[in-house]
Amino acid sequence: MYQSLINKEKKLAVVGLGYVGLPLALELAAHMNVIGFDINRKRVEMMMRNEDPSKELESEMFAGKNIVFTDDINVLKEASFFIVTVPTPVDDHKVPDLTPLEKASETVGKVLKKGDYVIYESTTYPGCTEEDCMPILEQFSGLKGKVDFKIGYSPERINPGDKQHVLNNTVKIVSGCDEESLNEIAAVYESVVKVGVHRAPNIKVAEAGKIIENTQRDLNISLMNELSIIFDRIGINTYDVVEAAGTKWNFHKYTPGLVGGHCIGVDPYYLTYKAQQLGYNSKVIASGRFVNDEMPRYVAKKIIQHIIKYSPNAADAKVLVLGATFKEDVADIRNSKVADMVKELLDYNVQVDFVDPHADAHEVKHEYGLDMCSSITNGYDAVVLAVAHKPYKEFTEEYLLSICRKSALFADLKGIYRNKISQLKYWSL
Repeated sequence: MYQSLINKEKKLAVVGLGYVGLPLALELAAHMNVIGFDINRKRVEMMMRNEDPSKELESEMFAGKNIVFTDDINVLKEASFFIVTVPTPVDDHKVPDLTPLEKASETVGKVLKKGDYVIYESTTYPGCTEEDCMPILEQFSGLKGKVDFKIGYSPERINPGDKQHVLNNTVKIVSGCDEESLNEIAAVYESVVKVGVHRAPNIKVAEAGKIIENTQRDLNISLMNELSIIFDRIGINTYDVVEAAGTKWNFHKYTPGLVGGHCIGVDPYYLTYKAQQLGYNSKVIASGRFVNDEMPRYVAKKIIQHIIKYSPNAADAKVLVLGATFKEDVADIRNSKVADMVKELLDYNVQVDFVDPHADAHEVKHEYGLDMCSSITNGYDAVVLAVAHKPYKEFTEEYLLSICRKSALFADLKGIYRNKISQLKYWSL
């Protein structure tokens, strides 16, 4: 299969062209003929114009690549090697929502031929590829998995906004349904991942390897969030404590914060869901999720307590929230815990000016029902630095004083301005 792709006798398709699928498709398109498939026509048209809808890639990345962007399933029929990179969210009850994965499997199943390969990159629980996705491929193709077509799993490791750790310099986990498929799948990825791949012994190990990457980070951050609540009651700064503890060689530096996004804040629920199916109720993982999910409410409460104590007229209080995306210097608003914090503040009937230089106001309104402001005004009783976008790290205290009331609080959730604020009341996690 790999040789046929490199010789351009066969085509490779990437299904789902988000922040994971598009960079992968473009990298592969430097070596083979690629079909980039997405069900969103508007996004497809943008990519046809060499524009990345996720605002992660420059237009130069599209130049000279052998790729066709389409939402037409008939074009997808030309492919023999399919890589599925659709999102795997959770629903309102924190239960895994496999709908995008199931729909993508259905689409691929309709065009699948004998001898084809299907590889999944979407993060999910161990067993999903073989137990949930493969039966759908079989149903819609009429073929037998692992016999008529091969399957594999190679989890994505894209970090939005990170220009240092990218696809070609990050080791890729690969797995296949047998030795032959493993070698072919590994060869395809080795063509673009210069630092090489790690061959997992089976598909379930590869799925589990991915999901614990983010679960581990989630648990470490939840520990820091709980410590920040304790240290706040003691009256000491968490970042000062981390700096002190970090002088020991085996201390790992994690910091508190709002844990959102489509990885760290979501993936642990896939693992606890699988555990429940097997008759085990997670204790440590579930507790970490609880702590992190409660942080937006905790932050909102701290801000409101300050307003009640210091503002001359709490009924007319006004709060500025800086940042709406799930992390700094990206446009992605999915699972933004900042939005949860804003909703908590609004429940106290305070006015909230919600701004972000990267987030799309229409997307925020559609996703969270929240209105964003086009500019920062003044007269704020509290300013919350929620996301450390570059412009927000360049404020002076004089500027902050100019937009705040005398007794205002500067809530610096990221600790960016620690030891730099002397005239405003300062608080951080």
